[in-house]
Amino acid sequence: MDSIIRINGLRKSFGDIKAVDGLSFRVERGELFAFLGVNGAGKSTTISMICGQLKRDGGDISVCGYDIDRDPEPIKRRIGVVFQNSVLDRALTVKDNLKSRAALYGITGKGLEERLAAVSELLDMDGIMNRPVGKLSGGQRRRADIARALMHDPEILILDEPTTGLDPQTRKMLWDAVRRLRDSEKLTVFLTTHYMEEAADADYAVIIDSGKIAAEGTPLELKNRYTADSITLYGVGESDAADLGYPVTVLHGAVRISVPDTEAATKLIISRPELFRDYEIIKGRMDDVFLSVTGKKLNGGND
Repeated sequence: MDSIIRINGLRKSFGDIKAVDGLSFRVERGELFAFLGVNGAGKSTTISMICGQLKRDGGDISVCGYDIDRDPEPIKRRIGVVFQNSVLDRALTVKDNLKSRAALYGITGKGLEERLAAVSELLDMDGIMNRPVGKLSGGQRRRADIARALMHDPEILILDEPTTGLDPQTRKMLWDAVRRLRDSEKLTVFLTTHYMEEAADADYAVIIDSGKIAAEGTPLELKNRYTADSITLYGVGESDAADLGYPVTVLHGAVRISVPDTEAATKLIISRPELFRDYEIIKGRMDDVFLSVTGKKLNGGND
């Protein structure tokens, strides 16, 4: 595999508090990587160290083959960051904000116009480019934030709680845009989120708790490891369901059987087809994974 980010033994303390305590993980080129944890788990601290904005106490950071100590500037040029709170100037238009960002990287003239046109098309922003940021909706402003992060054509896009405070429809529209970016720009996306349905679409996920890795794997691996499946049976009584040998919950007009995994569910259905005339199998969710691993529920906010 082609690891675009390599983290080994990363540490950072604030006084007696170990914000990041020996983290080691890799992010592969082109993947959607989910970095999950409750507020204060160490997510934003880790991102700040990867971006070179915060000095670490120990450990190694490599981005695109560059070492954070020896080559900080090449790393910064290869990373675009969308922070939890927008850093756009609300008084300026979207286009002027993007021009200001481009100027920091020496992008001018024809190159600037081409990049403005490219990000506008990628994020469907033609109708808002000349509007003041302060007049935008939450979803429009988030698209402008992403455009700002993309102006210097980075290889890695870091999204730190990108959809917090957005309604479900706007969240979906934003994620459709991110998926288009991955496909067209071949971006690696590093995501922190407290919406577990977003993490379920990741290629790989790392869950941290108190600055340490609590679990990692693909979403399917994590769900198989830390959650159970359930089968909802309709038109079957509690006693018949109990005879199947698994825990039963009585619902209104149905019963729910908890099984270890999909394989167990399949065997059960094959063994008693007369009971499984009307049923549905429900896989464990990433919310259940997180709760099982950490004993906590995710809430939004700053790290």
